[in-house]
Amino acid sequence: MSEDRPRRVVVVDDSSLQCAAWRNMLERRYGLRVAVETYTDPVVACVQMRPDIHLMLLDWEMPVMDGQAVLAEARRRGVNLKRVIISSSHPADELHRVFDASGCLAVIEKAEPEQQAAFMMILDSIMRR
Repeated sequence: MSEDRPRRVVVVDDSSLQCAAWRNMLERRYGLRVAVETYTDPVVACVQMRPDIHLMLLDWEMPVMDGQAVLAEARRRGVNLKRVIISSSHPADELHRVFDASGCLAVIEKAEPEQQAAFMMILDSIMRR
């Protein structure tokens, strides 16, 4: 991939505040190296989904279509699931029980500081590629 092309990061979360927080953090940290798309409606996100995603931040619990359904649609549309991070307010052990077999890159508990630190290391690694 060309160094001047921004990394495509897709955020799917039913909370507009959470989407704005992810966007602000990503754009502040990576500037022009990132192109952030946010979707509060998972159905719309699935319609726009293409395999060229560098990273997807996916909320587990959403109305209409939950994270597992979005993950299944991402797989169907050719998204590399090793580029998907599941986020939730549920405890990490519960997230691992549900998603470990899915093939996604990671699961993070939104409010856990240690997991946030690990998440930032993952982001930095992806942005260096």
